[in-house]
Amino acid sequence: MATHRFLTADIFTDRRFGGNQLAVFPDARGIAEEYLLPMAREFNYSEVTFVYPPADARHTRRVRIFTPGGEIPFAGHPTVGTAHVLVATGEVPLSGDTAHLVLEEGVGPVPVTVRGEGGEPTFAQLSVAKLPAVGVTTPSVDALAPVLSLEAGDFVGGDYAPQVVSAGLAFLLVPLRTRDAVRRARVRLDAWERVLRGTDGAEVMVFALDAEGPGADVRARVFVPGLNVPEDPATGSACAALGGYLAARTPRNDATLRWIVEQGVEMGRPSALHVEADKAAGTITAVRVGGRSVLVSEGRMYA
Repeated sequence: MATHRFLTADIFTDRRFGGNQLAVFPDARGIAEEYLLPMAREFNYSEVTFVYPPADARHTRRVRIFTPGGEIPFAGHPTVGTAHVLVATGEVPLSGDTAHLVLEEGVGPVPVTVRGEGGEPTFAQLSVAKLPAVGVTTPSVDALAPVLSLEAGDFVGGDYAPQVVSAGLAFLLVPLRTRDAVRRARVRLDAWERVLRGTDGAEVMVFALDAEGPGADVRARVFVPGLNVPEDPATGSACAALGGYLAARTPRNDATLRWIVEQGVEMGRPSALHVEADKAAGTITAVRVGGRSVLVSEGRMYA
């Protein structure tokens, strides 16, 4: 029976046992296809990545991303975390204090820049392969309130009405008035099944422009019941969508806009995600999401 090397890391945090857990198989060529999902389920993390040689020699690696519910085309913390692990283990060297990677994912080639100090990676930032686009689903506040165990008065509404946005993976973005409302949000599965299952708004980010931590701008939580992830402690793909949502509502037409999103606090896994959006003549031209990561463990799995 073959064994396969993996490493685990905590993503969007500068300390172990915070952030979002990730397992990375840096060379998955020997793993049979039928084992990929069971191996991901064995960790029971939000995501596990399997790394292969690139299809295009100009790129760095091909990466497949699995949740316990199945394969997905793109996710932020696995992209950033896989880049960090590849650099931290020497699979991809730093050139000076920087490494530039292009990871082939289901959504397309995703550029990632890793910055380091003293030969060690310290910060990784992805640039989205697909700019944020508005989805189809537009549930009303009245429909969403029971799904999230909230009252209609907890929602901002108006220009900040709930909206589905995708930068490779769709999320229903739900602005709330206070971080207390964010704290109180709970998904009622019966209401979720009735209102959101099967729509492009099945994965939900609630957020408030009412952060708590020093330097933070946004408090957020993400619920992903459709992918067997009841709550996610740090969600780069949702933050990429959020960057598009907030940039579209910011009156500055030519600027690089920046936010720090705190997530995972209610789960005891505090995370910090750095979001940037470029606007030119009022049009969003780029979105980036980054943060720090730390290695946690290394091992081998039989399969």
